[in-house]
Amino acid sequence: MEREAGRNVELMWLRGRLAPDFKTIADFRQNNGKAIRLVCREFVMLCRKLNLFSDAFVAIDGSKFRAANNCNRNFSKAKLRKRLEQIDDSIARYPGEIASADRREGDAIKTRTDRLEHKIVALKEEIQALKKLEVRMLESPDQQLSLTDLEARVMSTAARSKAIVVYNVQAAVDTKHHLIVAHEVTNVGHDRAQLSNMPRRRRRQSTAMS
Repeated sequence: MEREAGRNVELMWLRGRLAPDFKTIADFRQNNGKAIRLVCREFVMLCRKLNLFSDAFVAIDGSKFRAANNCNRNFSKAKLRKRLEQIDDSIARYPGEIASADRREGDAIKTRTDRLEHKIVALKEEIQALKKLEVRMLESPDQQLSLTDLEARVMSTAARSKAIVVYNVQAAVDTKHHLIVAHEVTNVGHDRAQLSNMPRRRRRQSTAMS
């Protein structure tokens, strides 16, 4: 949507040149969670009034939905440890390069020396920032921290060779009309403990609306 709103003339006209950024939908969902749940509830009730739900069978499955959170803004113990090791290696290497540059002459050498010294300062500042993130990360039950979508987590997906930051969405679908009758969004990376929960949610919704 972000890409098309900047190049598709029909969409630009339809939206009055309003262009969402990569976080617009995530922010809307986060800021309007209660209203979205009420809309979903009204939709289920309408479907029941129209007799669109079959009482016999539902199909249950989970899907991974990409979050707005970039992988670079997701942290775990292993990821923080690896980055800190990389910084330590760089800081240990730069003084030798500065000493080697100091033995030479010329403005270009001085510029390189200044640049290396600035890099060392920046890396030390990054260490302090990472230490603060580590405290927040260790306070999380699963010791993982996402800075944009706070509840999103890194999970492996069948369609990709590497893990990405996503939500795990469980859905129960009516087999006759293919309508979602119950759903739940979780940050657990697997479906093994989710199957038994969905029928219970389906029964609770049926009882509440009967």
